[in-house]
Amino acid sequence: MKLATLCYVIDKEKNVTLMIHRVKRENDYHKGKWNGLGGKFEQGESPEDCAVRELKEESGLDVKNLKMKGFITFPMFDGVDDWYVFLFTADEFKGELINPNEGNLEWIPNDKLTEINLWEGDKIFIPWLFEDKFFSAKFIYKDGKYVSHEVSFY
Repeated sequence: MKLATLCYVIDKEKNVTLMIHRVKRENDYHKGKWNGLGGKFEQGESPEDCAVRELKEESGLDVKNLKMKGFITFPMFDGVDDWYVFLFTADEFKGELINPNEGNLEWIPNDKLTEINLWEGDKIFIPWLFEDKFFSAKFIYKDGKYVSHEVSFY
């Protein structure tokens, strides 16, 4: 079992969201895909601690105003482990973007987010991040391909 976070930094004035294009690491399960920023928990971290740390490490940005938007279970996502992912948005941030070792950062217009090369399930849940409700979902993948999902909104 893996615990992780995904955070989507949103610039409300420009109507864009910060994404990472995973193109730099060899043997990256996400290679070629666009993702939100985040990663695995470290010992003793809360979901918020993990999201803030990962955002700083991957983007150079310090974020405030984290808002937990949902929770997704990905059973056997990588063929090995179940992944449990806490999803956040943040619209207050400061700092300068860095050049991370996992990929290239880019601000993507919010109305184009589902048009870039995402995991198929991401195209389904990313619009939920902009709604005023919390979700809990399960996304099923087999051999890297989307199969199905179920969701509850609160």
